[in-house]
Amino acid sequence: MSRIVKFILLLVLFGVFFEAGLISSYTIVTGQPPDVNKLINSQLEEISSFLHMLQGSGKETQETIKINNPDSVANAIQNKSNMDGVNLQTLSAHTNESTDKDVINITITAMAYKTTTTASNVTNGSIVIKPNETYSITATAIGKTENGGITVDINSIIITTIRKLYTSSGNGT
Repeated sequence: MSRIVKFILLLVLFGVFFEAGLISSYTIVTGQPPDVNKLINSQLEEISSFLHMLQGSGKETQETIKINNPDSVANAIQNKSNMDGVNLQTLSAHTNESTDKDVINITITAMAYKTTTTASNVTNGSIVIKPNETYSITATAIGKTENGGITVDINSIIITTIRKLYTSSGNGT
């Protein structure tokens, strides 16, 4: 046999053993019979997303856009994330889409906080003061491009992540 045929045969054999191992490990871990089509489709989706990531998108950098209605955006983020406040200076909008379109999808990032809380310690009667908790919030929304910026549709804001950046240490210090 030629070397190319042997190599292709080796790849096919490797793939068959890999899939058999994946199916058997799925059965061992979950204790249920595997859905082979679902497993193979999830692998193909991962491979295609990896290849798409390697190829890159047409527009590789995000563009920062001025928000025309920052107060209402900050209030909406504050209400939807159950925070006590949003720092307007950190509020920013980014997009990968062309700003030539009338309506675009945007990603909004902001820093938020929960205010200082005080509580009495029942055991020794002292007052414990906790520092502010600081959070980083990421949200997605739809906005209309107008006046050199974007007017965000408040109803379209969806909080995607809330990350706690700072909190009290638990021992009161």
